[in-house]
Amino acid sequence: MAKGINKVTLIGNLGRDPKLVPGSAVCKLSLATTESRKDNDGNWQDETEWHRVTLFGHDANSAAKHLRKGSMIYVEGKIHYDSYEKDGIKRYTTDIIGLRYLNLGKDMAEQQPDRPSQQSESTYNPATDNDGNGVSEDLPF
Repeated sequence: MAKGINKVTLIGNLGRDPKLVPGSAVCKLSLATTESRKDNDGNWQDETEWHRVTLFGHDANSAAKHLRKGSMIYVEGKIHYDSYEKDGIKRYTTDIIGLRYLNLGKDMAEQQPDRPSQQSESTYNPATDNDGNGVSEDLPF
């Protein structure tokens, strides 16, 4: 059993084109998430947070190929804290290690494999396994 959970889910827009690290399957993303709220005067204010996201392997190569500045994406991952020393000053970083991503942009349909035609509700129940005898055992709960 897990002793804790380190999970983050982000939806936002890329602030620049993905940077594929030369000679490796590592891709660095700069992701902006923006929330709107009303201030004390009733005016809407946008609050933008910037996230450093790192993808590995197939996801890294795919992101470098398909994503561009401004692309809206969904990222699932985990938070990673680190520190380093520069000029005698200790500095801290917070990064998101992306475990999976999904392009939410207009060109998303071009990247998704063909899906089977939609079945009627009477013949399809996602809560049953292939044998129709209950919930699939590969569910995480």
